[in-house]
This record gives sequence, structure tokens and C-alpha cells, in this order.
Amino acid sequence: GFKAAVAAVLGCLTALWGWFGWLVVAWVVCMLLDYGTGTAAALRAGEWSSKVARDGLWHKLGAVVAVLVAAILDGVIGLIRYEVFASVLVLVWYIMTELGSIVENVGALGAPVPAWLRKAIAALESTVDGAGDKLGSGQDDEK
Repeated sequence: GFKAAVAAVLGCLTALWGWFGWLVVAWVVCMLLDYGTGTAAALRAGEWSSKVARDGLWHKLGAVVAVLVAAILDGVIGLIRYEVFASVLVLVWYIMTELGSIVENVGALGAPVPAWLRKAIAALESTVDGAGDKLGSGQDDEK
């Protein structure tokens, strides 16, 4: 019964949001994990500060605004060219940034972090940067 209820709820949410909605959910979960692990790492080191915690929240608010700007940009581009993906790139870039921060926080908590994990996150973030740079320069893939 419980598994069926969870599957039904997730199915309804997927029908409502599609894959983009789950990308947003993944980003929000990453932000929450980053804030939680960062707080735990600061507490463990005896360096927790309410000012730093507030600054972190302001930083995350800025990220939310950047994603909203990208979504508006997608709407405008969609009206003109029917290519809508700026918000996807921005969301994936923020997810990579959050994952990198979470890995740093986990390391600060004393857990071993494989070097290849850090490299994989950096490589994916670099790939997204490259795609965004290409979008910003107006270059086409067909040359």
C-alpha cells in the first residue's frame, strides 16, 4: 500500500512537472544538503557564525533569482526561436556548484572523499560552462 501510494504521488508529480520539475527538486535538495552539511562542518570546527549562516542564505536567494531570470530568458527565447534551455543550464550549473560545496563540507566533517568525485563534479561544471559560453556567443554546432 505504501509503495503504491508513493509511486502514485511521484507519477502525478512527474505528469505535472515533467523532467524539468525534478531538476528543480534536485537543486533544492542539493541546496538544503549544502546548508546542512556546511552548518554541521562549522559547528564541528567551532566556527559557526549567524552572520556567515545569513550570508549563505542570501547567496542561495541570489541563486534562486538567477534561475528565475534564466526561466524568463527561456520564455523570451521560446517566443522567438523555440529553443528553451538557458534555465536548464543554469540549474545544472547550480547543482554542480552545490554538489562541490557538499563534498567540501563532507570532507570538513572528516569523511574521506575520493579525488575522482571532486574531479567529476568539476568536469561536469566545466562542460556546462562551455555549453553556456557557446549559447552566449551565438555559435551554432554546425560549422
